[in-house]
Amino acid sequence: MGFAAQVGCGMKRVVLWLALAAPCCYPAVHYVTVAGLGGEPEYEQRFSGQASELEKLLKGSSGDIQVHTLTGKGATRAALTETLQSVAKQAQATDSFVLVLIGHGTFNGDNYKFNLPGPDISGVELAALCDRIPASRQLIVNTSSASGAMIPALQKPGRALISATKSGTEKNATVFARYFVEAFRDPAADADKNETVTALEAFRFADRATVSFYETQKRLATEHAVVEDTGQGEGVRAPSTENGQGLLLGSFALLRLGAVQKAAADPAKKQLLARREELEQKIDKLKYEKAALPVEEYRKQLSALLLDLARVQEELEK
Repeated sequence: MGFAAQVGCGMKRVVLWLALAAPCCYPAVHYVTVAGLGGEPEYEQRFSGQASELEKLLKGSSGDIQVHTLTGKGATRAALTETLQSVAKQAQATDSFVLVLIGHGTFNGDNYKFNLPGPDISGVELAALCDRIPASRQLIVNTSSASGAMIPALQKPGRALISATKSGTEKNATVFARYFVEAFRDPAADADKNETVTALEAFRFADRATVSFYETQKRLATEHAVVEDTGQGEGVRAPSTENGQGLLLGSFALLRLGAVQKAAADPAKKQLLARREELEQKIDKLKYEKAALPVEEYRKQLSALLLDLARVQEELEK
């Protein structure tokens, strides 16, 4: 058998193995977005508008996405509790869960609360409800004032947290939500140009835009967004391999664009795309483990993963 024929047979075996090894479909993603109590017409309209815009963008994307949105007088603690309990019954362990809180928050030095029409809901209560959701990968994005105070109550292995403020003492209304929603429609959010916007990319996009907003307005910044996705420790402004933060966020796909979005809707390519994302996640994980590995072993593992990734990408582009 000639070299070209050997390569052809080898590629066929790779594709067959991918078809057998990859899952038959993407796990479902359950989104719950809540626009909390505004207190004033301006904020009521802003919060509801941002939640509605996010819902529209999510429903226009591909994949098995379940979207629940609570706004206005319907965004009560009872309604949120009922919605999260419903997700807990529907979600599978292989699914992903995303909770986005848009509104005002308060912190009295001991407890964080997200403001809702009627009784507010505390970080501890939210944690208890989210803990009952079996989805193994969870993301909670709290864009409210004082949201940094929620981290101790909500952090957990397998759960990534994004908060608009670094602590409970940053109590002014935030603008972070505006730019986080913008990340779902601005191609610039896809920093690595792989046509997938991850939670980490959305955070960085929104954070840069928030910083720019205060600089342009020549105002003292009253919010400093942070993330925490290891289940322990404090939130950080700049997640990296050095501080160990950002690995889960970087593997959490929020939105697919262009050819990747089309591939996600194509039964013939869906498995290959799932495999590509799995390899990308393994590469990211390896980078976080680099310091603990001998140089040659790191290079060997990285080369093997990159070769597999190139093969899968070649098949996707056919």
